[in-house]
Amino acid sequence: MATVLSVSGSPSASSRTSRLLRHLDERLTAQGHDVIPLDVRTIPAEALLGADFRHPAIVEATDLFARADGVVVGTPVYKASYSGVLKALLDLLPQYALTGKTVLPLATGGSIAHVLAIDYALRPVLTSMGAAHIVQGWFTLDKDITVHDDGSLAVAPAANEALTQVVDQFSTALGRTPLLAVAG
Repeated sequence: MATVLSVSGSPSASSRTSRLLRHLDERLTAQGHDVIPLDVRTIPAEALLGADFRHPAIVEATDLFARADGVVVGTPVYKASYSGVLKALLDLLPQYALTGKTVLPLATGGSIAHVLAIDYALRPVLTSMGAAHIVQGWFTLDKDITVHDDGSLAVAPAANEALTQVVDQFSTALGRTPLLAVAG
């Protein structure tokens, strides 16, 4: 069983990005992985913005990255790049915090104009941090993610199919055989 750290880089508590990640975490768990969620927004701002490497929340986040076999990084796209809160955390991790790890980058946004943010903004940072393998990422339009009043999530069929494929590729890269049925 692989340990997967699922990192939401959204600053919003009601984020589609975070909800989508937790939805995908369920699929990874069903495939036999131990999934640990990390919402960067829960790390105290003074630790992130003050670059307090010794703050207990930063130490804990660093430990979570060290323990993980794989990392899913999800972010909303702002100004054609990943979120500032995610950038703040990545800047505080050791330079090679992703060495030997398989990474799945995911992004959400309001326009297909932001689709290249994964490849031109996020992937270079993940590569510089030593990721052993960065699987194909995926960008999902906000309009394809619906959060219902009861908190449940619905993903448009085409987007769900694409997300299932990239999550299964990530799972396979971690050394597990993915489920054949589409979750969600």
